[in-house]
Amino acid sequence: MDAETLAKIEGLLFVVGDEGISISELKDLIELEDDVIEAGLERLKQDMEQTNRGIRIARLGNRFRLTTKVEHAPLYKKLAASPIQGGLSRAALETLAIIAYKQPITRVEIDDIRGVKSDKAIQSLSSKLLIEEQGRVAGTGRAILFGTTQYFLDHFNLETLEDLPSLSELDLTSDALEEDTDLFFEQLNELKEE
Repeated sequence: MDAETLAKIEGLLFVVGDEGISISELKDLIELEDDVIEAGLERLKQDMEQTNRGIRIARLGNRFRLTTKVEHAPLYKKLAASPIQGGLSRAALETLAIIAYKQPITRVEIDDIRGVKSDKAIQSLSSKLLIEEQGRVAGTGRAILFGTTQYFLDHFNLETLEDLPSLSELDLTSDALEEDTDLFFEQLNELKEE
């Protein structure tokens, strides 16, 4: 297998991200036979293992994608909590509150509630390991469903989602709707400090 074909496969795996890519899709794009694609994936997988790289190729059903090594998860959690990463923007806080209370929820539903696009907020929350994909909607488009992670619970010192303050405890009738998100996180921080 030539280096250029391996580079193409690796590049495509990177570009497709969490969606992953199937052998038949790789075959259509690279215009090679299934067995050549499979051999290329196996070669890349072995190369990554032998050179102890920080990423690996994972197979999920009939799709392949790049992932980080499981044993490095504590490092990624540390990065997400690092002051270097900074706090969350107001948009990210709003989005996190919506996801926490309405999960599983699609990006379009989040956008409808917020009245603005939430792509960057969702990306930020995902990179901080606070939310994750929790499946897909059935039917056309198969939109991603988002929900909070175990790290979200750990970060806010919650055992379960039932430990979130109830919506009735939040003053949603107030004219100062911008303060709702701050109130939510103040209450969470109080729970965390207890």
